[in-house]
Amino acid sequence: MKQSDETEQDARVTIRDVAAQTGLSIATVSRVLNGRANVAPQTRDRVLEAMGGLGRRAPRRRGAGVPKADNGVYVRCPYVLTDYFGLIVSAITEALDVHGMHAVVDAGESAWRRTDVLPTLTGWPQVTGAILILPPEPERDLERLRDQGFPFVVVDPRTAPPRNIAAVSAANFAGARRLMAHLVELGHRRVGVLGGPMDWTAMSDRMAGYTAPLVGVGVYPAPELLRTVTDPTVEAGRATAGELLDLAERPTALVAFNDKMAVGALQAAAERGLRVPEDLSVAGFDDIDVSRATQPQLTTVRQPLGEMGRMAVSLLSRMLTGHELDALHIELATELVVRGSTGPVLTRVS
Repeated sequence: MKQSDETEQDARVTIRDVAAQTGLSIATVSRVLNGRANVAPQTRDRVLEAMGGLGRRAPRRRGAGVPKADNGVYVRCPYVLTDYFGLIVSAITEALDVHGMHAVVDAGESAWRRTDVLPTLTGWPQVTGAILILPPEPERDLERLRDQGFPFVVVDPRTAPPRNIAAVSAANFAGARRLMAHLVELGHRRVGVLGGPMDWTAMSDRMAGYTAPLVGVGVYPAPELLRTVTDPTVEAGRATAGELLDLAERPTALVAFNDKMAVGALQAAAERGLRVPEDLSVAGFDDIDVSRATQPQLTTVRQPLGEMGRMAVSLLSRMLTGHELDALHIELATELVVRGSTGPVLTRVS
């Protein structure tokens, strides 16, 4: 036997090691590692914690080292494939084809209802890995999948990715900061924020980015100028923008969580007879097609949606071929796109 093989085996925890550590039977440990459903949650957690405590490589699952029956990659996107998610999924499927793999796509509302799919992936003979887009599953489910040795990459993580989990996202803080700096240069100080879910990493990063340029000129955002929604749609943008525009002292500019909410803000402004950008500046985030279909066209932050998908495939391909990843959490640069919906603050004549 080669020395490298001996070293690998010495460094690998066996199922017998885990069974001895936990006091469970070898059969029970095997069921956990094969993702079987007939295991109590506390038992599964006990096995995975023991593996982490032993500090070695995970035991081989049954059939590990044997080629999969297919070279599919499970692509989970539990959202409707609109122009945002659709661009990411399309880029993933095209990149997988280039790498000699194909996508097994699970998308839409039906995918959202399948909350127990991750523990079963290790038993799917038709897939060799997974790409999870904005996964709604809790952090512990992702950690469990990692500890089972199943290769996967998270795209646009909802919360900060757990340790040792590969993830690709956009530079939300930098993009938001550039956008707000643009508005500050135009003289805006009272800026309303039409936000998304506050528990999303993207939202917290953008809020920090929005705040920095304002604080730099001695302004701290007023709490009354922040509105958040759980579903950032056009109608949500219209409603929240209306609330801000009806304040006794309305904002001179609005920044929205995405371009769809920004479109809703344009509608709210038109309903109140406000001209954009003369009376009110409006900006979005994402630079999807709708940002160029408005009048005026939207100033926005371009996210590299296609590149996020392609980078996820690249990372997964390296994982599948046994390469170590030096960088697990990758942020791709965003770009400020200035169009006609933002302009200087209107000087009011008293």
